[in-house]
Amino acid sequence: SSLMLCWMQQFNRTGKVEHGSVALPAVMRSGSSGPETFNIGIMPSPQQQVTTGQMHRGHMPPLTSAQQALMGTINTSMHAVQQAQADLSEVDNLPPLGQDMASRVWVQNKVDESKHEIHSQVDAITAGTASVVNLTAGDPVDTDYTAVGCAITTISSNLTEMSKGVKLLAALMDDEIGSGEDLLKAARTLASAVSDLLKAVQPTSGEPRQTVLTAAGSIGQASGELLRQIGENETDERFQDVLMSLAKAVANAAAMVVLKAKNVAQVAEDTVLQNRVIAAATQCALSTSQLVACAKVVSPTISSPVCQEQLIEAGKLVDRSVENCVRACQAATDDSELLKQVSAAASIVSQALNDLLQHVRQFASRGEPIGRYDQATDTIMCVTESIFSSMGDAGEMVRQARVLAQATSDLVNAMRSDAEAEIDMENSKKLLAAAKLLADSTARMVEAAKGAAANPENEDQQQRLREAAEGLRVATNAAAQNAIKKKIVNRLEIAAKQAAAAATQTIAASQNAAVSNKNTAAHQQLVQSCKNVADHIPQLVQGVRGSQAQAEDLSAQLALINSSQNFLQPGSKMVASAKAAVPTVTDQAAAMQLSQCAKNLATSLAELRTASQKAHEACGPMEIDSALNTVQTLKNELQDAKMAAMDGQLKPLPGETLEKCTQDLGSTSKAVGSSMAQLLTCAAQGNEHYTGVAARETAQALKTLAQAARGVAASTTDPVAAHAMLDSARDVMEGSAMLIQEAKQALAVPGDADSQQRLAQVAKAVSHSLNNCVNCLPGQKDVDVALKSIGESSKKLLVDSLPPSSKSFQEAQSELNRAAADLNQSAGEVVHATRGQSGELAAASGKFSDDFDEFLDAGIEMAGQAQTKEDQIQVIGNLKSISMASSKLLLAAKSLSVDPGAPNAKNLLAAAARAVTESINQLITLCTQQAPGQKECDNALRELETVKGMLDNPNEPVSDLSYFDCIEGVMENSKVLGESMAGISQNAKTGDLLASHTHDAITEAAQLMKEAVDDIMVTLNEAASEVGMVGGMVDLIAEAMTKLDEGTPPDPKGTFVDYQTTVVKYSKAIAVTAQEMMTKSVTNPEELGGLASQMTNDYGHLALQGRMAAATAEPEEIGFQIRTRVQELGHGCIFLVQKAGALQICPTDSYTKKELIECARAVTEKVSLVLSALQAGNKGTQACITAASAVSGIIADLDTTIMFATAGTLNAENNESFADHRENILKTAKALVEDTKLLVSGAASSQDKLAQAAQSSANTITQLAEVVKLGAASLGSDDPETQVVLINAIKDVAKALSDLISATKGAASKPADDPSMYQLKGAAKVMVTNVTSLLKTVKAVEDEATRGTRALEATIEYIKQELTVFQSSEVPEKTSSPEESIRMTKGITMATAKAVAAGNSCRQEDVIATANLSRKAVADMLTACKQASYHPDVSEEVRERALRFGTECTLGYLELLEHVLLILQKATPELKHQLASFSKRVAAAVTELIQSAEAMKGTEWVDPEDPTVIAETELLGAAASIEAAAKKLEQLKPRAKPKQADETLDFEEQILEAAKSIAAATSALVKSASAAQRELVAQGKVGAIPANAADDGQWSQGLISAARMVAAATSNLCEAANASVQGHASEEKLISSAKQVAASTAQLLVACKVKADHDSEAMRRLQVLVQGCSLLGRMEGNAVKRASDNLVRAAQKAAFGKAEDDDVVVKTKFVGGIAQIIAAQEEMLKKERELEEARKKLAQIRQQQYKFLPTELREDEG
Repeated sequence: SSLMLCWMQQFNRTGKVEHGSVALPAVMRSGSSGPETFNIGIMPSPQQQVTTGQMHRGHMPPLTSAQQALMGTINTSMHAVQQAQADLSEVDNLPPLGQDMASRVWVQNKVDESKHEIHSQVDAITAGTASVVNLTAGDPVDTDYTAVGCAITTISSNLTEMSKGVKLLAALMDDEIGSGEDLLKAARTLASAVSDLLKAVQPTSGEPRQTVLTAAGSIGQASGELLRQIGENETDERFQDVLMSLAKAVANAAAMVVLKAKNVAQVAEDTVLQNRVIAAATQCALSTSQLVACAKVVSPTISSPVCQEQLIEAGKLVDRSVENCVRACQAATDDSELLKQVSAAASIVSQALNDLLQHVRQFASRGEPIGRYDQATDTIMCVTESIFSSMGDAGEMVRQARVLAQATSDLVNAMRSDAEAEIDMENSKKLLAAAKLLADSTARMVEAAKGAAANPENEDQQQRLREAAEGLRVATNAAAQNAIKKKIVNRLEIAAKQAAAAATQTIAASQNAAVSNKNTAAHQQLVQSCKNVADHIPQLVQGVRGSQAQAEDLSAQLALINSSQNFLQPGSKMVASAKAAVPTVTDQAAAMQLSQCAKNLATSLAELRTASQKAHEACGPMEIDSALNTVQTLKNELQDAKMAAMDGQLKPLPGETLEKCTQDLGSTSKAVGSSMAQLLTCAAQGNEHYTGVAARETAQALKTLAQAARGVAASTTDPVAAHAMLDSARDVMEGSAMLIQEAKQALAVPGDADSQQRLAQVAKAVSHSLNNCVNCLPGQKDVDVALKSIGESSKKLLVDSLPPSSKSFQEAQSELNRAAADLNQSAGEVVHATRGQSGELAAASGKFSDDFDEFLDAGIEMAGQAQTKEDQIQVIGNLKSISMASSKLLLAAKSLSVDPGAPNAKNLLAAAARAVTESINQLITLCTQQAPGQKECDNALRELETVKGMLDNPNEPVSDLSYFDCIEGVMENSKVLGESMAGISQNAKTGDLLASHTHDAITEAAQLMKEAVDDIMVTLNEAASEVGMVGGMVDLIAEAMTKLDEGTPPDPKGTFVDYQTTVVKYSKAIAVTAQEMMTKSVTNPEELGGLASQMTNDYGHLALQGRMAAATAEPEEIGFQIRTRVQELGHGCIFLVQKAGALQICPTDSYTKKELIECARAVTEKVSLVLSALQAGNKGTQACITAASAVSGIIADLDTTIMFATAGTLNAENNESFADHRENILKTAKALVEDTKLLVSGAASSQDKLAQAAQSSANTITQLAEVVKLGAASLGSDDPETQVVLINAIKDVAKALSDLISATKGAASKPADDPSMYQLKGAAKVMVTNVTSLLKTVKAVEDEATRGTRALEATIEYIKQELTVFQSSEVPEKTSSPEESIRMTKGITMATAKAVAAGNSCRQEDVIATANLSRKAVADMLTACKQASYHPDVSEEVRERALRFGTECTLGYLELLEHVLLILQKATPELKHQLASFSKRVAAAVTELIQSAEAMKGTEWVDPEDPTVIAETELLGAAASIEAAAKKLEQLKPRAKPKQADETLDFEEQILEAAKSIAAATSALVKSASAAQRELVAQGKVGAIPANAADDGQWSQGLISAARMVAAATSNLCEAANASVQGHASEEKLISSAKQVAASTAQLLVACKVKADHDSEAMRRLQVLVQGCSLLGRMEGNAVKRASDNLVRAAQKAAFGKAEDDDVVVKTKFVGGIAQIIAAQEEMLKKERELEEARKKLAQIRQQQYKFLPTELREDEG
């Protein structure tokens, strides 16, 4: 070590001390005044001082965000450590404990549990410390600060929990020798050491590395001391000594490597290589010292797997540093001798490391030696399994039999050897007998194997061999039973201990994460699961301790097995809750700790499950004996408690109260009765296994009963009651022991009558003892007294005749009414008392019996008033009914007070109380002879009094109705209630006109009642909408389904094709909604109600149209198939709607969420089936629909390309010219013309030909669009207008093809004179015209002299076609506002000005720009005008006027463009002069059009608000929306370093990284657009000049619209990425979302560039974003477009191999609309992919079939 330090000092030139002389040789010269004398002496010895401490903050580099987060974690942890130190100043205060057996057992159990918890927490602290040491070893730049934070959090949270356990344990320990105080001191020392470590690892501390290692070593020492204090230092000193010596051996070996590396460094000539050797050697030395420090830390807790893992990790770091040192040496020199020495030293390090790690790994398998039989036994078990699984393969069975014979031979020889060496003759005989049994079994197996080998085809021989192997297995088990069992139990003990420790860690991590968990529901679920696990940990710990303490005790082993099996379920639930909570924890370190702990617990539970199953098999059916022992022990404990009670020394255990113990005893008494009934049944049937299980459950229930009985006795203040309770509980134990004993004997003789009779008698006695025990509970006796009193009083009703009444009728009636009211109120008090303290029920039942007495006397008095014997008998009968109902009420109250959690107990009590009220009402009705309505009002008041109590406890169920049934019931009854109250009010006033003074009071009461009823109706309607009241929707879908089969459908008004088109539309809408529901179930469950409603409406339309499609389909089989599949889709929709309702009630229910997703997928599949049935009905027209959908996608894609071209970002990928693409465009266009001919002729031919033509035309237009786009890109972004002309030309062709396909579909199978045929010919003519126009444009595009003219010609033709569509009678799909129509006219005004300027200049560039602008301006104007005209609020007159002036405006503009074209061909001053008159005509038409739009609004017309301000707000809002979405994407999957979204990532990573890139790019883009907009306002280009106001408004609105579109599209993309990564959405949705982002971004660029100053700073930033900020693309271009393309590629690539937190919700006004577009595109992409997959599948099937063909039938493969 000193050698290493010296050598490092010698080579390290920075910041290291070097010893040497500071005096250097010099020349002495004479000065000006001649020679001078010099004193010569010596300097003082060199002083060396090292200053340590914090570096000045100003000299330190700024902290990174990760380091800042770590600082926050350390500060929080420091506070926690300080709090723990303060808490450890004194022990817990415990209540005085008794000295009876139960108290002593409780203390011992608490001590064991505390020791276990402290040990597991110390394990975690040392493992966390070692982790900190390992993680902070390297360069700070490479440090994973989140992982460091996680380790620190683990240390501090466990220290906090440990301090609680230490305080309790210190209080429980015997303090006479001061051990409690010593324990606290050791814990404080550990806390102090942790505090030192936290200070040392702070990024701002500036402490040397050695300080961290020293602090870590102190934690190790303090941990060891603490474990010694509690007697838990499991690792013996020898093991620790060996561990440390092995760690030092590694250090010494590494020092040798460093020395050898020094030799290499000295001969290295290259300085760089020399420095590398030095650095590698230094790192080697550091990692070695780190390993030693790590060993010191974890050696006291090396039994913990997490500690072993950290030590192994430190060893790996040494191994890697040695390898790096060797590599550095090899690169630095060619000296073979030196390198040989380095390699030899390195191999010694490797060997030393192996020895160390082997020593660590062996620790887990340490323990008692299993014996020499172990390996042979394992072999026999494995091989017999192989024989069983090889049935049918005789050769394999015989081979395995040979191995088996050898293993059994080894085992027999070992057993005989042991028998000879055995001193005890009895044991020797047992061993020899077992060996003989094994040898005989082996001989039989060998014989059977010979038979199987001789007759390999004989199944009987194989069966004999199997049976012989089975016999051998049984014999082996018998021979080596103890050894096997010991090994299995030992494994279970380790597994249980590790599971308990892992659970303790997870609880600590859960509590630590609670502060930063923002999801309340997830947190509550985790807290509840932690409580459940915490309740089970003590049993598991006691099971382990008991089994270890009594290794041969079967009861102890069974207790361990049972506690292990009971631990599995709550443990698994906690794992699930923890994993679910991790994504909602905002503190990254806490989230990582919780995630790691949950993972460790899951692993431990898996091992515990396996070990407990094996142990259960090995320990055999001994549960009955174990149960008997348990019950005997309980009996003794109760006897001991009785003795303590007699001495007045019985004290309740901590946490026990009278109420808690009373409830425990009541509920457990039923569990005891239930398990005993099961015991009787199983014993009578002779089923040993289930009898054992029932005996075990009975013993467990009796244990709880005994504890509760002792608790009641200890808590009560009445000594007599305490003794009675303990005596009755002991009687129960005694009877139960007899019952289990009888059950055991009954198993021996199943079906024996005497045995059954004895069982029944004993069971009856136990049942009686149980009842006695329950009756000893406080309050129960009082209820019994009250019951007895009622019984006694009721005897008065048994007399033959009643004495005549001494009171008047009025007095008797008044007395009866008063007594009835009192009794009714007492009944309510009895019900209320069951929810309160035990004393309340005693008082209430006493009062009830007194009131019953009075009521009975009043009733008998009233019976004496009866005029006839019959009336008297009737009154007495009613009194008897009241007596019966009263007894039932007290019995129900008694039952509920004993066990408040019993099923249906509360309902039974409420019913009993209502029965008392009703029987009282019947008696009063019989006895009352007053004004009509009086008795009904009295009865109603009493009933209201009874039911009012139910509303005090709304959590208690009173019926078995579902939530929705209840809501519907309340709604219905509320209506009846309102009507009834109105009737009461009216009839009360008319009934008694004289009592007018009461009318006002009645009116006021009625009004209050009405308001209350209205209020409840409003509340219920809100509740119904919030939770998804889906009952009505389900009914509507079911009704629509039934109509499908109803009678003869009405006469069809259209053809099959018409209905087919509509059904396809609604089917796809349903599929889109289902997909949306799948996504919203994860992100926004509250939106499911609206989607379910949408699906219901769509299905209603679908069923209606589907019925007509089925009726018009040919042949009939197709119609039947359509009808059937539409019905099946209806079933799917019902299930999905129901699941949506259920998920809205409980949005966090993961199971319902999973079911909803499955239902949504089923709906999508059923939609596919409907579509395929429709396709079978008309293959050609279905192909037309598909082709039209594909062409629609192409048109949208071309629109996006136009926007990118307009923005100047459409560039060629390579240095190619337009000439490279021209021929390809022309050739593809001609192919499209041929397809057009086939399409037109296909309308009159077969469906197959039509389908073929439609598919072919769709494929060709796709190819043509691609080659034209490539051609446009090759023109270069310097000439965007020409690019747009070319893309517009192909877009015209695509639109014409879309119309042609639609016309073909409509004309299919129609006669030649049908109007649709004329429409088809017209569409074909337009198609030819547009293709010809494209060809002309392609030829003219490079001719600068004519391309403007060509562009104008194409635009004029385009506008004519648009005008034809505008003038058609077809109603637009959607409507828009008049403001939108006015805004669109401004484009016409701008375009007119451009056209006049182009006509005057005659420059081709101006003409091209005019042509491009005119297209958009006229198309937008016509669309907005027609949509506004058809708004529902617009009158017919105004509509006609608007449409007329829309046409007039377009015709005027066409004339203007044709005049410009004329000027281009022959420019004269006269023609140019005429331009003004043409433009005036257009202006006049625009004015009329604007006035028409204003008329649409009527008198309410107002100018829109300042558009500039709106634009600014929308841009900033859009940026904020996108940033919010991006942040959510970041939370989906934290990443260690930036990644490129390329092919090296897996699918989910590609999606997330690409989506994040898009979000970042669009956010920056929108912010830049906002800056550009503000700049324009500042410069006065927007908003300041009144003359420009209208123009500004149009520009601002364009910017607003674009910003909204970007925000909405990015929001949808993020939502799709989130859902796709979680497996809830398809790749198609992702692709279409990304495309939508690209399109909307292009639109924003265009809007920004309209007015921008291209030299401004803001526009330069915008250009940089557009052209230079490509995060993912390999060439210059738009960042967002490239990122979008990358995401599309990632999703498409993954679509062929699908891979499998939280909400990404950005609510903007446009999101819904964008979502519909994306969903439609998604559906189209999905269908195309399904077709491709089907083709691949067919090819695979053919390949497989080909393999099985006979050789002679195959084609020649050569």
